[in-house]
Amino acid sequence: MRTALLQSSGRPGSVAENLKVLDEAARRAAAAGAALLVTSELFLTGYAIGDAVGALAEPADGDSADAVAEIAGRHGLAVAYGYPERDGERVFNSLQLVAADGTRSANYRKTHLFGCFERDHFTLGEQPVVQAELNGLTVGLMICYDVEFPENVRAHALAGTDLLLVPTAQMHPFQFVAESVVPVRAFENQMYVAYVNRVGQEGEFEFVGLSVLAGPDGVARARAGRAEELILADADPALLAASREANPYLKDRRPGLYGALA
Repeated sequence: MRTALLQSSGRPGSVAENLKVLDEAARRAAAAGAALLVTSELFLTGYAIGDAVGALAEPADGDSADAVAEIAGRHGLAVAYGYPERDGERVFNSLQLVAADGTRSANYRKTHLFGCFERDHFTLGEQPVVQAELNGLTVGLMICYDVEFPENVRAHALAGTDLLLVPTAQMHPFQFVAESVVPVRAFENQMYVAYVNRVGQEGEFEFVGLSVLAGPDGVARARAGRAEELILADADPALLAASREANPYLKDRRPGLYGALA
C-alpha cells in the first residue's frame, strides 16, 4: 500500500488554511498512487498555539471531520490527521483515520503526554491499541511520545498491527528518535512504522522534520529532510511476511519472564 507522509506544520492557528494544505497534499498523493495520506501531530490546528488549542478543538464528528471526509472521498484515498478532540470539557490530542469513501475508521487519543504544554492542555487517552483494516493491512494509530515506550509498540505488534501510523511533533534536540529509535521499533516489532513530523520554528519549539517510513527490516523506505515535503513509500505485505518468518521475535518471546515489567 503506497503511503504518503505529509511533513508540514501547516498554518498554525488556522483550521481553514490547514484544510487547504491537506487538500493539495491529498491531490498530489493520489496522483502518485497513494492509498493513504498521514499528517503530523495536531496538523489541523497547529501545535504551539497555547490556549487556542482548546478553542479550536472539535468533536471527532465535527465540521472539520466532515471536511476531511470530503477531501478523502474526492481524491479517493484514506487520510489520517492529527487534531485536538473535544469531548465535553475534556480535550484530547487525537489522531483520526478517515477511509477513502469518507467514513471514519478509527480515532485514537494520545496516551503519553509530553512536557508541560501537553499536560496543561490535554487529557490522557486510555486505549493503547486502536486499529483499522485498510487495503488488506491492519493499521495501528499512535502519536509522537507514545512510540518511545516500547511496551506501547509491542502491544500493537501482539495485536497484529502491520503498519503503525505515528504523527509527531518531534523537536530539537531529540532528532535521534526519528533517525534511530523509529527504525529499531519497526525491526523489533516486525511492522512498518510511518513517523510524520512537523518542521521549522513554532513558538518555543524547533521541529526537526526527518519523517520516515521504516520497514520491518529496520530500513527507511523513505525519509524526509528538514523542510516541508511530501514523501511516499510502499508498505508491502509480502516483504512483511518474509521478514516475520526470518525474524521470529514475537514467536520466541517468553512472557512468563516479563511479569516484572508491569
